[in-house]
Amino acid sequence: MTDNRWPEGFLWGSATAAAQIEGAAHEGGKEDSIWDAFARVPNAIAGGDTPERAVDHYHRMPQDVALMKELGLQSYRFSTSWARIKPGDRDPNPAGLDFYSRLVDELLEADILPWLTLYHWDLPQALEENGGWANRDTAARFRDYAVTVYEALGDRVTHWTTFNEPLCSSLIGYAGGEHAPGRREPRAGLAALHHQHLAHGLATAALRELAAEQQRDLKVGITLNLTNAIPDDPADPADLDAARRIDGLWNRMYLEPLLLGTYPADVLEDLREHRFEELVHDTDLRTIAQPIDFLGVNHYHDDNVSGRPLPADAVPGLTPTDRPTSSPFVGSEFVTFPSRHLPTTAMGWEVNPGGLRTLLVRLTAEYPTLPPLYITENGAAYDDVVSEDGRIHDSEREAYILAHVDAVREAITDGADVRGYFVWSLLDNFEWAWGYEKRFGIVRVDYETQQRTVKDSGLAFARLIADARTDEAALAAGPASARV
Repeated sequence: MTDNRWPEGFLWGSATAAAQIEGAAHEGGKEDSIWDAFARVPNAIAGGDTPERAVDHYHRMPQDVALMKELGLQSYRFSTSWARIKPGDRDPNPAGLDFYSRLVDELLEADILPWLTLYHWDLPQALEENGGWANRDTAARFRDYAVTVYEALGDRVTHWTTFNEPLCSSLIGYAGGEHAPGRREPRAGLAALHHQHLAHGLATAALRELAAEQQRDLKVGITLNLTNAIPDDPADPADLDAARRIDGLWNRMYLEPLLLGTYPADVLEDLREHRFEELVHDTDLRTIAQPIDFLGVNHYHDDNVSGRPLPADAVPGLTPTDRPTSSPFVGSEFVTFPSRHLPTTAMGWEVNPGGLRTLLVRLTAEYPTLPPLYITENGAAYDDVVSEDGRIHDSEREAYILAHVDAVREAITDGADVRGYFVWSLLDNFEWAWGYEKRFGIVRVDYETQQRTVKDSGLAFARLIADARTDEAALAAGPASARV
């Protein structure tokens, strides 16, 4: 890391999600989300964990914002809970809106840019009982929810993300069954995919209309979790086709309708027996392809894939647990995940920083309408140990973050328009189906006492931000002060 110069205005931040950190799952008027209900299903969550208390951010929010300021964060990416703001998707809940209003005010007071995500997977359970995202009506209800949030916070929040990782909340939740609501229905998964795209378009149009009427600054975008699908043997047609399938279903089924206004023809052919095209109404794609001001990129690892069964004596790579591999679209009859024998995180995800550079450069080359990019999530889970001195010397996470930050810098050098980096995650938290078993935070949380302790990775990230901001100030002052 010999050169810490970054483009002017490059944004440094961290990210969380409401269901993972807030707790207070049934306080202040909040009712069940699909994750509250899913956590009550036997064996759905590791250890029988629930998001009921999480890391108690709902009650400790001011202290957590003070911690963000201490770390030097320039922006904080958080999500609002639909189930807290409109419990049961009924009338707006004043207590829920007040919580997020106070959060925004705390952030602004600390000179931290609020970066709001409207949907990070916590659909009100009442809507799920009416079909959830498999029901087209949910898209219109999402637009109404977005308007409610904007009416409360739009005077202070300028950056709005509609959806976080719709791949996970559609295919994993409705076809794969590993995430809430835990359904294993291929048709429902595809319907959820399309209806979330439609909801994004409807909400984006509504937010733009409101902002124009009120002459407010508005930046609206979406966050996708994107991968590089690597054929295990580039000379094997079966592996090449497996990589095409993965790239199509996990990348292009999201990128192309949003950026190009069309679904990829080869994936539609793959899905022919599921009659996906019947879900798409005449004007849907035009609605979905609303111009966006930024694209959030979440990336943790590549996916090394094969179209052939693993040999009996092979040591398999751990099947990625953030991908819908049990869905019939990309199940074992089509794809296996051979190990590349790279280092892995506690999730079993391979560590390959160059993959992030490759992804960003590819996006830039292949999508001429690509808006500016932000890395909205990147980080790693490791099995942290509290040392005798009370510190967490998480050297592997620190190395992971710094290496991926370097990969972002290299991608910018290669021409990618990347304007910010948000580390995942600020705090250890409820890691979805893994419960509290996996820790991604740059700040450790003792789940018994709720004590926060900045890990070495958090200290390193704070130094990185401080150095970058010092260099930016020096460059702004003129070449005589700039570090060479």
